[in-house]
Amino acid sequence: MAQLPRKLPVLTRLRLAASKVTKRMWFRSTLYGALGIITALAGAFLKFLIPTGLAARIGADSVGNILGILAASMLTVTTFSLSTMVSAYGSASSSATPRAARLLIEDTRAQGALATFIGAFLFSIVGLIALSTGIYGDSGRLVLFGATIAVIIVITVTLLRAIEQFSRFGRVGETIDLVERATKAAMKRRAEEPRLGGASAVPVGEGAVLLVGDQVAYVEHVDVARIDGIAREHDLRVHLLCQPGTFATPARPLIAIEGSPLPEVQSEVISAISFSDTRSIENDPRFGLVVLAEIAQRAMSPAVNDPGTCIDVIGTCVRLLCAWASHTGDAETCDVLYPHVHVQCLDVRDMFEDAFTPISRDAAGSLEVNIRLQKAFGALARSADPAVVNAAVEHARTALSRAIQALEFELDRRAIQAAALER
Repeated sequence: MAQLPRKLPVLTRLRLAASKVTKRMWFRSTLYGALGIITALAGAFLKFLIPTGLAARIGADSVGNILGILAASMLTVTTFSLSTMVSAYGSASSSATPRAARLLIEDTRAQGALATFIGAFLFSIVGLIALSTGIYGDSGRLVLFGATIAVIIVITVTLLRAIEQFSRFGRVGETIDLVERATKAAMKRRAEEPRLGGASAVPVGEGAVLLVGDQVAYVEHVDVARIDGIAREHDLRVHLLCQPGTFATPARPLIAIEGSPLPEVQSEVISAISFSDTRSIENDPRFGLVVLAEIAQRAMSPAVNDPGTCIDVIGTCVRLLCAWASHTGDAETCDVLYPHVHVQCLDVRDMFEDAFTPISRDAAGSLEVNIRLQKAFGALARSADPAVVNAAVEHARTALSRAIQALEFELDRRAIQAAALER
């Protein structure tokens, strides 16, 4: 196996970097802050549009007092909002799972509220400084007065929305919903390109060159289009042996190439794979199921003992897998955009392992959770996808065996057996 250095293509590197930067909390706050500064200074450049004397009649002279009140209040609100968000991150990490805290940090609604408050604070501060320098004049004061009224309206709407949001932010139920939305979006993207645009997987021929990465990390993204372009140019057949979320090691093949590629071509192919120290749900829907299972496991720990949350997670997993099953047939009819790259679809058995095996193992002694599990498997067993049906039946049997061994009361055993027959 050839171990090659990793060098990301420019377009992929820029796209990944841009995606990560825009999700950082400081990015949106910086953007809104800059917008607030520009808005505050707009009066100095637009004052020629306002007739002289109109500002005095409307009462724009009071804008300085309004900006002073706004600056003091926005500083307080920003500090309070930030402390609330930090507390929510800690609560989500302890009550749900640390893996879900990343989704809370990247939540655009919370970031938008905090960024609005910071932008309003900078708007008022810059407006006060500009007023003290006298650059506005009477006409500029009127523009600033109008902008201040608009900012107050925006702040009011944001505060009303933030009250509702922060009251639920970081709660277990809200965290589950957030993970579900992220996983559903990732599943939808993957269902649209079940093979990432590549051709169906075929057996790797003898003599194929196996390529591995140069680090121990998770596969974050695969640029299949770039690999296909290289394969077309050099008359190669490429087999993608990994998926986003695969744990790569220097001993694990990620790509197999047929066609005697040169070392520089091998290096170029392996450079189309990017790595990360952690998994993310965006390109890895299986990781969303893993996070949901971790929340259920935490709920069933002796310190928490919350079967209701575990049952909620089971229902969420059923919704996600039912939606996934409705799109599995699309893999046979989807367009092949990159015929020189062969890619496997996600295995539904792995998805069941991610979602249900930890729950059935850690909640084996809970009658109500096991009854819900059997009903969940029964719902999935009525799917039109044979792979989903087989996985549901197999996991139903395994969960039933675990429950019978863990439950000590005979009537509980009969109840779970009856639920298994009813599914």
